[in-house]
Amino acid sequence: MKLALQRPFYKYQRRETIAVRRSPSNPLQGIVRIGPLVFRAALGRGGLTVQKREGDGATPVADMPILAGFRRGGMPERDSAGLRLWRVGARDGWCDAPGHASYNRPVRLPFRASHEKLLRDDVLYDFGFVLDWNLRSRRRGLGSAIFLHVAKPGYPPTEGCIALSRRDMLVAMPYLGRGAILKVCG
Repeated sequence: MKLALQRPFYKYQRRETIAVRRSPSNPLQGIVRIGPLVFRAALGRGGLTVQKREGDGATPVADMPILAGFRRGGMPERDSAGLRLWRVGARDGWCDAPGHASYNRPVRLPFRASHEKLLRDDVLYDFGFVLDWNLRSRRRGLGSAIFLHVAKPGYPPTEGCIALSRRDMLVAMPYLGRGAILKVCG
């Protein structure tokens, strides 16, 4: 896999703060503000939490730097992300098995332990950004695969991620550089 979780992976290059707040009209949706830009977002099916656990479906209340980005391989459109996006294919996954040594890390498929496929049949992972939730100081069972990714139509809840419409994601991409911080407020 092209994404390596080594020291350069954690080097921050920009410090854009992206504020994420709960929508006053729907606790499973949010408002994302990047400077003067404001976007609607989907949040986790478990709402927001300060006590994130694996499988709870909640979006963690935290400051989460963007560590890396990915995109569906083979898409013809260009992206304008503030960092190089790695292209995912059929063999790319993310381990969500707390007992496995690769917990909350990218993995190559086929993979025996529980995992998420990064190449999906829907639009969710057309573009995705890896957030530093339980990555640099990883602890088993505190949640995995927390990404900023594309929302399904109608903004249904995510499994704990933050999701923007595809159009809004493309507009926001220049601000989504390594080290930009998503600040999810409770």
